[in-house]
Amino acid sequence: MTSLRKSLTWLNDIETLVCEWLLALFVVLLFAQILARQLFGYSIAWSEELSTYMFVWFAYLGAVVAAKMSAHNRVTVHMQFLPKWMAKTLMTVADLLWVAFNLYFVWLSYDFVFNRMNLFWKSQTLGVPMKYIYMILPIAFALMSVRVLWNTYLSVFKGEELLDPETAEIKKMQKNNDAAASS
Repeated sequence: MTSLRKSLTWLNDIETLVCEWLLALFVVLLFAQILARQLFGYSIAWSEELSTYMFVWFAYLGAVVAAKMSAHNRVTVHMQFLPKWMAKTLMTVADLLWVAFNLYFVWLSYDFVFNRMNLFWKSQTLGVPMKYIYMILPIAFALMSVRVLWNTYLSVFKGEELLDPETAEIKKMQKNNDAAASS
């Protein structure tokens, strides 16, 4: 299990790093396009198309990172009124349904990209085969499934309480306030 955790740690770093680079690059590219238009009256023909594709990849990989952090939006306020075991069971069922949807979407997108997509579809300006742009779909949904299953494993079998970043920060602030009040 330790090697699996190390593999996922490596994957954590790769996903986050790719997201950071995509974000930085498409922002710089768009800024260069704005400068070129405003200062020189020149348009970089390929920059908007590349920025769009980079943003799409960033958004899907960002969803994977959010799944890793248990930070996807959920309606969970009603869970506080249920017994803890029932809330955990319902969250596990919901996560497994999410994984089932993701895997179905992986199958559909894989079929589309590799079996149904015309090999000659290319992006208008860059001339890149669209297959490479659309490959983010099966990749992201497969990675999201791995993340959700891993978080479910940690929650159900290891008993870890997985909190989204906002809830974790609120609990940390409450703990600090309680410690300051008791001093």
